[in-house]
Formats: sequence, C-alpha cells, structure tokens
Amino acid sequence: MKLDYQFYQKDAVTVAKELLGKFLVREIDDEKIIVKIVDTEAYQGAEDKASHAHNNKKTKRTKTMFARGGLAYIYLIYGMYYCFNIVTAAEENPHAVLIRAVEPVSGLELIKSFKTMQDNYIFCSI
Repeated sequence: MKLDYQFYQKDAVTVAKELLGKFLVREIDDEKIIVKIVDTEAYQGAEDKASHAHNNKKTKRTKTMFARGGLAYIYLIYGMYYCFNIVTAAEENPHAVLIRAVEPVSGLELIKSFKTMQDNYIFCSI
C-alpha cells in the first residue's frame, strides 16, 4: 500500500514513529529492491537546533524542507554520503524525518552489484 500525502502532514516525531516497519520500494530494470525502515530521526524545523531549517533558514539547499510533507529531501554530507529524508508537516513548517537505517527484504543481490557510492544512491523518492 502506497502512503498518500495526508500521511506526511503531521509533525516529524509522529511520522518518524509511524514510518518504522514501513517499506521503501525501488524498481530497476524490472527488478525490485525492497527495504524495511528500521531507524528514523525526527527534525522539528525552526525550533530544532539540529535541523538544517533552524531559525527558518531557507536556502537553495533547504527550500524542499519548506514544502508540504511527502517530498524527499536528499543531501550530501561530508562530501561522500547521501542522506535521505522525508519532509513532513504543512508547507512553510520545515519538519523532516531522516531515514537512518533500512533492512533489505528483497533485491539484496542487486544492491550488492552496485560498484560505487553513486550506484548505492537508490532511493530518491517515496
């Protein structure tokens, strides 16, 4: 069952808890990679000092966080790792949930075949 936009129109803490146990699915060349979300981290917008949007800081990088919930917010950290976040809450209320860990359910051989960090950047939408 695909989650609709309404699911994401809540604060990040609520959505972070509700995403646990949900699945991300990516189809590549008629093969599916399915992973279960097993760890999340909530960022509560302007009030959250750990958030990229702390103090309502809106930049080219963070503008996606100010959109309505249900969009992917992906950024490169330390110049080598991509972080996958899901924007939550209402427009102009920059909450997001970082997907910290997933557990492969199917498609593990396809995942193992990726040769570069860029190849492993497989989940770009929800």
